[in-house]
Amino acid sequence: MSRVYPFDDAATARAVIDDDGTLVEWSEGARRLLGHPADSVVGRPAARLLAGDGAAAVPAGARWEGTVALRHRDGRTVSVWLLAHHRPTGDGRGGDWLVVTPLTDRGPSAPDDPLERAGLIQSPCAVAVYDETLRLRRMNEAMAEVLALPEEHLRGLRISEIGGKPQSEELEQSMLQVLGTGRPLDVQTFMRSGDEEREYAWLARMAPVTDAEGRVRGVCLAAHDVSDNYRARQRMQLVNEASVRIGSTLDVTLTAQELADVCVPALADFVTIDLLDPEEYGGEPPARLTAPVNLRRVAQQSVLSGIPEAVTEPGRVEVYPAFSPQADSLVAGRTIRATVARGDLATWLTWSTARGQRVRDFGIHASMSVPIRARGLTLGVAVLTRHRRPDPFTDDDMLLAEEVTARAAVCIDNARRYSRERDTALALQRSLLPRTLPRTAALDASSRYLPAARAGVGGDWFDVIPLSGLRVAMVVGDVVGHGVQASATMGRLRTAVRTLADIDLAPDELLTHLDDLVVRLSEESGGDGSPGEVGATCLYAVYDPVSQRCAVARAGHPPPVVLEPGGEPRQLDLPAGPPLGLGGLPFESAEVELPEGTVLALYTDGLMVSRERAGGAARALLYQALAGDPDSLDETCDRVLHALLPAAGTADDVALLVARTRGLAASQVATWDIPADPALVGPIRRQVGDRLERWSLSGITFTAELVVSELVTNAIRYGSHPIRLRLIHDAATLIVEVSDTSHTAPHLRRAKTFDEGGRGLLLVAQLTQRWGSRHTTEGKTIWAELGLLELEEDQ
Repeated sequence: MSRVYPFDDAATARAVIDDDGTLVEWSEGARRLLGHPADSVVGRPAARLLAGDGAAAVPAGARWEGTVALRHRDGRTVSVWLLAHHRPTGDGRGGDWLVVTPLTDRGPSAPDDPLERAGLIQSPCAVAVYDETLRLRRMNEAMAEVLALPEEHLRGLRISEIGGKPQSEELEQSMLQVLGTGRPLDVQTFMRSGDEEREYAWLARMAPVTDAEGRVRGVCLAAHDVSDNYRARQRMQLVNEASVRIGSTLDVTLTAQELADVCVPALADFVTIDLLDPEEYGGEPPARLTAPVNLRRVAQQSVLSGIPEAVTEPGRVEVYPAFSPQADSLVAGRTIRATVARGDLATWLTWSTARGQRVRDFGIHASMSVPIRARGLTLGVAVLTRHRRPDPFTDDDMLLAEEVTARAAVCIDNARRYSRERDTALALQRSLLPRTLPRTAALDASSRYLPAARAGVGGDWFDVIPLSGLRVAMVVGDVVGHGVQASATMGRLRTAVRTLADIDLAPDELLTHLDDLVVRLSEESGGDGSPGEVGATCLYAVYDPVSQRCAVARAGHPPPVVLEPGGEPRQLDLPAGPPLGLGGLPFESAEVELPEGTVLALYTDGLMVSRERAGGAARALLYQALAGDPDSLDETCDRVLHALLPAAGTADDVALLVARTRGLAASQVATWDIPADPALVGPIRRQVGDRLERWSLSGITFTAELVVSELVTNAIRYGSHPIRLRLIHDAATLIVEVSDTSHTAPHLRRAKTFDEGGRGLLLVAQLTQRWGSRHTTEGKTIWAELGLLELEEDQ
């Protein structure tokens, strides 16, 4: 059966006095004690009720008790014992005083009173017994020591009046529940006892007190100080929380901030994290330091909004002299505790006037400086201070701070080492990737490279390689792994691709040679004779603007996406091919037609891999981004990255190459079939001269005819029929190509004095910008390029 609220306010004389001394509340019990009705005293100075001079000093502290001479309404003086509790307001603007004294005197108890039998007066546990109105009937000496008040003064008061704190009112509600239900109840609370400044953890065990008939006549409350267990659990919880929260990223600043966040408010009211700059010490923090010390503020946290206690802003470097807590702790290599009351910080606060002012403004009274050390290196210092919590740092607090800081130090050192390796790998990666893409007549191109946000720099790369005949090669690759090793491997593969591209290998042949290289790299990377784990994927494409066709082969790499003019984005259907490094497996090429203005997107798998979306959804976003305004390839690259990559960065590095094809008009190409008669070389030269005049290139006719004559004569003499001559020109280059069905490649040689031949290719090499040969399915092609702008300037 539940009970109504049983409290009789008339059984206690209660008054509330504002901090300015004005009476703001006056209970019926107060009227019974002094005879003054509420309307005659509320709103007036409380000092008027004092007998004598009518003046009294404001009590110090949060609680006051004592006997006071008060003025009764009928003029007589009444000596009254009072208990006063100061109750601060939530906004920090003062408060009021709750003043109480009991009125009920029940006289001697009956011998069979169950409340008397429940006294447990000699128990070492603090015990108090409350009656049906939840007013104190009895308590033992242990409880009197806890409350720091004798039983005769408190008898007849409720627990909320005895404690005067919000926790006391919560306990009173729990006692009311026990009174109504008749069932025991355990309540844990954290509060100060008596007039002590330190807070304790209490386990209040409440049980109903019943008479012989089983009726509930009151409540017995036993208070157990469980502060040691509470703080032990709190320390364990903080250590566990530190293990979970600190080190979630490999970022030094975020890790330091996580340390500060964990310590506030569980251990301190204000925390600063300052780290050494390794570059100041040759790249590695020292094992020991000497003052003064330069420290960079990395993180800070406070129980107050906006962290108003801070003097130094994050990112700022400050010099700490020998008498500062930071320098003293770092030089000594141990935790140093200090209090303002003992004068431990006097020199430091005098030297740093701004800090001295903060200490006075916020009431900072204690600090603890904990060195941040890991693997024998000193990384920085964490400074913990208190101003809201009144108690100083204890030995247990110091051990806890050192344990949490030690865990954070390992994470900070890991983040520092990772950042250093990542910066090194990123610098290597940037140096190995092309800074700018070459301008070609075959296509326009734009690219992006983004290192991984968490896993580190990887081995993704891209390249655009000009080939003979105005053709161009596009390549995108991805080396397995991350870090410096992956970047170095990427550099070797990129160099190999450019070397193989120079000899004009078909895409499938190039990947076969590249596969052999990766196999050798794997063998070389094995430290104990066993193969290493070098692997890669690659896509290689060659586009010819004359035929507007593109030959593509891939080695385990994602296929490219194409967007033809007026069409929809689609993924090219290409043979997958095995990843590089397996060895002995074939690669296949496919040839597709790409009309002028076709956009190609070549990328590594880091672009499509995301935890938030599946592959199909990512591909749809890529199609949508490519289908946007295609005028600017740079904007297209940015649009693709923005659409597919999360704001926090990707788990893998990303390489993206976007190109738009150009076509060469038929009028810019001329082709002749060459007969097997050397005597007909002259007419061919004249036809070439006529074509150059038609192209308005008559200024280079002599040089071009001489190159044509040498290459055609060489093909007739040493090659196999049929032989074909082709001229290609764009705004900057004239290309001469002579093809035959022989697979024998020509080479330069030094002709002797009386040799009749052997000077033709040497002459071609001297007259042209560059020359070379490439193998084709039918045979070979000898080509030479004449730079139009350079020849015009020379003439």
